[in-house]
Amino acid sequence: MIFLQLFLAHILTDFVFQTSKWVKEKQKKRSKSVFLYIHAFLAGFFSYLLLRDWDQILVPVFISVTHFFIDLWKLNQKKDNLKYFLLDQFFHLLVIFLAWLYLSSSFDKIGPGFIDLLDSNVFLAILIAYLLVIFPVGFIIGKATEKWHEEILKNTKEPLSLKAAGRYIGIFERILVLTFILTDNFSAIGFLIAAKSILRFADKNEASARKQTEYVLIGTLMSFSITIIIGLLVRHIAF
Repeated sequence: MIFLQLFLAHILTDFVFQTSKWVKEKQKKRSKSVFLYIHAFLAGFFSYLLLRDWDQILVPVFISVTHFFIDLWKLNQKKDNLKYFLLDQFFHLLVIFLAWLYLSSSFDKIGPGFIDLLDSNVFLAILIAYLLVIFPVGFIIGKATEKWHEEILKNTKEPLSLKAAGRYIGIFERILVLTFILTDNFSAIGFLIAAKSILRFADKNEASARKQTEYVLIGTLMSFSITIIIGLLVRHIAF
């Protein structure tokens, strides 16, 4: 409950009550922007309001101060891109996590809890499965389809896809397939395959288009097959 209350306060602060005008003003003036100070104050104010522990003032102050410096750090970066947005949100969530641990007196439970996870066959099997489908499986598929990739490149001057798009599509589809298997939602895999099969409707009059479609489908089927095998093995070991 405490974590959810603090998380709600963060959402209200960063996304609901922060207008685009505030964001532009902060980006322009940085530490001289009055909206930066108002924004940091609201982070602590909403936390204090939602916690409803009126004698507990240290945590809201801690959240306000850290929110100010995290936002100031982000404003001083040269780029305002997804990387810094995610880092900014990660640091805010880390602060919320620490505040939750403090309020719930759970600091002494972190070490034993982490050790218990490392001793759990279920946790280790699931962790290894996700790491496999995210990293090594993509490398294996890339090597297995390399000759077809080179053949397509010889016959077309245009890039096959957006930069690294295929890699990320593969990662996300394998994560989804593994999640569906581990949560016993096998039918959802069929919908994912059906959505991916739309690629079959490339222009059949162009040989390069047919080759590219076949190349993508081969990679997709390999990706699905390997992930399904890993998922079934994990279910056999862990459950």
